[in-house]
Amino acid sequence: MKSQASARPLALKRTVTALMGAGLLSSASVWAQTTAETTAETKEPGDMQTVVVTGVKASLIKSLALKRNNDQVVESVVAEDIGKLPDNNVVEALQRVTGIQVTNRAGGEVGTLSIRGLPDVQTTWNGRNIFTASGTQVALQDIPSTLVRQIDVYKTRDASQLETGIAGQIDVKSLRPFDFKGPKVSLSARETYLDPAEKWNPQLSAMFSNRWETGIGEVGALVNLAAAQTKYRNESVTPGAMVPFTSANPAEVPAGYIPLQRITDNNIWAPGTRTGLPTAAGSTLNFNGQAYPYYLARDAVFQSDVQGERKRPAATVALQWKPNSDAVYTFESMYNGYRDKAFNQLLFSFVDWWGDLGSNPAGTITTFPGTNVIKSRTVNNVYGFNSGDYTTSKTDSFVYALNGKWNIGSRLKLDGDLSYQTSKFDTQFTATRIDRVAPSIDVDFNDGNGDTAFRFNNNADLVDPTKWNVAEFYDNANRNKGSAATASLSGVFDAAWGALETLQFGARHDVRKASEANRTQSAFLGRNLATLGPEYAHINSNFGTDISDVPRSWLEPNAYYIRDNIDDWRRLYNSVNSNFLTTDQLRLQKTFEVEEKTSNLYLMGNFQSELFGNRLRANVGVRYTKVDTDMTFYQVDATTRAVTPSGASKSTSKLLPSLTLTYDPTKDVVVRFNFGKTLRRPNFGDLNPVLQLADDVSRVGYGSGTGGNPDLKPTLSKNFDLTGEWYFQKDSALYGTLFKRKIDGLVVPLRRRVHVDPADDPFRNSTSGGDHTNGYDYVINSPVNASDGTIKGVELGLIYFPKWLPGPLEGLGVQASYTRLSSSQNVPEANNAGEIIAQLETPFFGVSDRSYNATLAYEKGPVSARLSYVWRSAFLAANEAALFANPIGIWRQPEKSVDMQISYKVNDRMSVDIGAINLTNEMQRQYYHFGEAGNQQITNFGTVQVGRSVSAALRWKM
Repeated sequence: MKSQASARPLALKRTVTALMGAGLLSSASVWAQTTAETTAETKEPGDMQTVVVTGVKASLIKSLALKRNNDQVVESVVAEDIGKLPDNNVVEALQRVTGIQVTNRAGGEVGTLSIRGLPDVQTTWNGRNIFTASGTQVALQDIPSTLVRQIDVYKTRDASQLETGIAGQIDVKSLRPFDFKGPKVSLSARETYLDPAEKWNPQLSAMFSNRWETGIGEVGALVNLAAAQTKYRNESVTPGAMVPFTSANPAEVPAGYIPLQRITDNNIWAPGTRTGLPTAAGSTLNFNGQAYPYYLARDAVFQSDVQGERKRPAATVALQWKPNSDAVYTFESMYNGYRDKAFNQLLFSFVDWWGDLGSNPAGTITTFPGTNVIKSRTVNNVYGFNSGDYTTSKTDSFVYALNGKWNIGSRLKLDGDLSYQTSKFDTQFTATRIDRVAPSIDVDFNDGNGDTAFRFNNNADLVDPTKWNVAEFYDNANRNKGSAATASLSGVFDAAWGALETLQFGARHDVRKASEANRTQSAFLGRNLATLGPEYAHINSNFGTDISDVPRSWLEPNAYYIRDNIDDWRRLYNSVNSNFLTTDQLRLQKTFEVEEKTSNLYLMGNFQSELFGNRLRANVGVRYTKVDTDMTFYQVDATTRAVTPSGASKSTSKLLPSLTLTYDPTKDVVVRFNFGKTLRRPNFGDLNPVLQLADDVSRVGYGSGTGGNPDLKPTLSKNFDLTGEWYFQKDSALYGTLFKRKIDGLVVPLRRRVHVDPADDPFRNSTSGGDHTNGYDYVINSPVNASDGTIKGVELGLIYFPKWLPGPLEGLGVQASYTRLSSSQNVPEANNAGEIIAQLETPFFGVSDRSYNATLAYEKGPVSARLSYVWRSAFLAANEAALFANPIGIWRQPEKSVDMQISYKVNDRMSVDIGAINLTNEMQRQYYHFGEAGNQQITNFGTVQVGRSVSAALRWKM
């Protein structure tokens, strides 16, 4: 279904004419209105002319014009030139948009995007829903910026738009041949240097387009190709979770314990509480009716060095035919691919052993002043392991679409669209552990910068293969697949019945299929690494030099060599455990498959009248959606591998109203009020009730696991927005929005403890956890519709290009935005039986209460530049597993980035760009926190080296 922009061709022309007459829009603004609102996707079939205006200033002006003319609250990023968005991919290009928050930067790119704090985004390509594999969204990072002419972020939607995605909709628009007057060729090459990988990475693109007059009408063809390669490195250092220990003073130790012994009896303390155990000095626990002081310390330290290579091929093809002035046909296809190979070199050491503290236990620790929290300690005879984890991932996604637009007489326009898409994601994961007992380790859990530092008695032992034994090997694989066939027909009737200008109507039917399959196995070898030969050992170097004082090098099983010789490696483990399968015996087992049929109908009216002599517009509509879901699940017996299928079906329907009122109190001011309802459907994987279990690596007495819920219902959001926009100067504006989302039926995890019998326990032969002889307990998290929430806030934005600046400063402008958010949701707490016993009020995950962006833009002559600063406040990233004594919330410290780009236009055909991201080399840091408990100092939790990048690009066009 298309946006309402296509529904008002007459109103659009009147609006543009009026704005031009008032002097409010430049030629660039008119380009944005007439091109973006009436391109081949949404335009009148007889109107094909496009004027391309280039440069960073023109790009911002076009986005302003799009915002002004749309009935909905929309932000746009428009390419500065053919295939030239400000950044390397779609997600990077959106980070400066008002209300957008990004995080989880790794591998040289942003990993997570949210709109007004909500991650549930409907992703579309030229108005069509797109996704990756069995997911409900597309991985926007997989779409290179060179394939994109425009990105629209819809924060509100009307009845003609897709109803899913309570955060909003991101529509990625690609180029088509009728976007140009004649032949066009564009070539670009970019090299990006990434730190700390210290590698140069190429990105290439080529676009060819032309249109011709023929005997059957006008035809056009466009091909756009892109390929990118990235060699990256992610470095992180993390202290483990907090657990209680007895006092270091023998006189304050309860009977049966020794000084600084870890307290594992859950009858003495309750793990997983909201605030954790008290951290004040002298805090006590009850041992058989008597109070004894305790310390809090971390159970482990670990660091990860991920080195990988990522490739992204992508392409779009578009063919257009205009047989006459009343019809346009478009066939287009998009391919985006993803290839990734990542070697995670993990070093893990427990720091909670109490068996050998010497004659002076108190001398082995220091605490943070005024607390019982151990800041530093020395621990003897500590068990640790290194793990060489190797993951290969591959995605291939294809979309094919055929669209027709027709003028039926002078008053009716029809739009028909057929599309089919497929997407498949394959991944293989292998991990080999080596372990040892180190004589001692010295740890400083916070070195003063919020980072953890540690060293062993002899770090040289970390690279000596004779010191290490080969232990577990984990061998997993997954395959996720998805497809969709969609048909839609929509129309616009130019009613002209008094205040009712146009009627819009439409129908859509979509058949979505998804499936997931996996396999998993593990076994223990028990041989010294040195006996296998030098080719099985790999040593990294120069780790964490910008983080803290930690080991710079350590030895891992060589995951590259093991994967290249995987048949031999599996046979080796099979020789000591006959239940471990060799390559010829391995099969993926389907875990679930889903077919979801969605039918939509909508009716919408566009009205125009006057209020106090000024224009008042109204958009009133209703959308009906019906979803029928059929599900099949597959349970695999851990012993016999027999498969037992089960199934479930459900049907839901909703009537979703929408209302937009737009008022122009003066020629320079636009005021909008929007109301609508949107949905978030459950992720397909959340519907699968089959348990996925994880071993008790931390040795707390029970493992963990997840299991889905086929009875999940859609989440419903009621959305309110009030927007004011002041176009105080030609090509400049100040705008703001008050908004509120009232969300019912949020899906949250509910915890319960279950006992798994030995026959069903996949870790019955494990040696890394507890004793599984008689089965084992697991704490299972399952999703339920058991939460309601509200998120509200205010957005402010400014685009301003002063006209009074002298000489060299002429062309300097500002783009700035500020977002203030407040969120709250109830999260149920359950007892071991899964019964809800309390409600916890908490912020939404991933929501910063404040964020802002400030960008200086400059354009004069051949020079175009921008310097931007993006900042967001601390936010709740996740909750810790309910196994420990720290506050349960994992918070992210404030995040910021300084980025820049400079372009120089050599001539009309050639330009050169230089850019940089995270110039100040910021880190990503976390800490435990809930309410008043926990802070960045005493409950810090992990540091990630984000790294910086510098790029240079050459562009040529004709």
